[in-house]
Amino acid sequence: MLQNFLFPTYHNFALSVMLLFARIAFGAMFLTHGLQKLANFKAMAASFPSIMGLGSTVSLALAIFAEVFCTLGFITGFLYRLSMIPMIFTMAVAALFVHAADPFSAKEMAMLYLFIFIIMYILGPGSFAADYFFAAKV
Repeated sequence: MLQNFLFPTYHNFALSVMLLFARIAFGAMFLTHGLQKLANFKAMAASFPSIMGLGSTVSLALAIFAEVFCTLGFITGFLYRLSMIPMIFTMAVAALFVHAADPFSAKEMAMLYLFIFIIMYILGPGSFAADYFFAAKV
């Protein structure tokens, strides 16, 4: 069961192509948010929201981890589902806690990414993913 969860098999070429396209498109857009945070780490560290009492610097570092490093795993399909957990968690926190009192327009982007990532998590990476090629060797 764990084998199928981490390394699912796909028999539909068109589905795998579309999943590859979605990983690249959504991953590239999400990556820009993380790279912006990474480039402005010092300036943002003092004003970034502290989540669950972790402090603003740690919260920012965790957001950068999800938005940069985990996104690279998402795009390449390397440890796909494991890398998506921090991405989903980050967007859930952004939508439900950080922007909780804000109007819908302020939390819309976080909610869009959250729903897209949940759907992509369920579907898996497709045949054109690093995990798929590693599964063939396992």
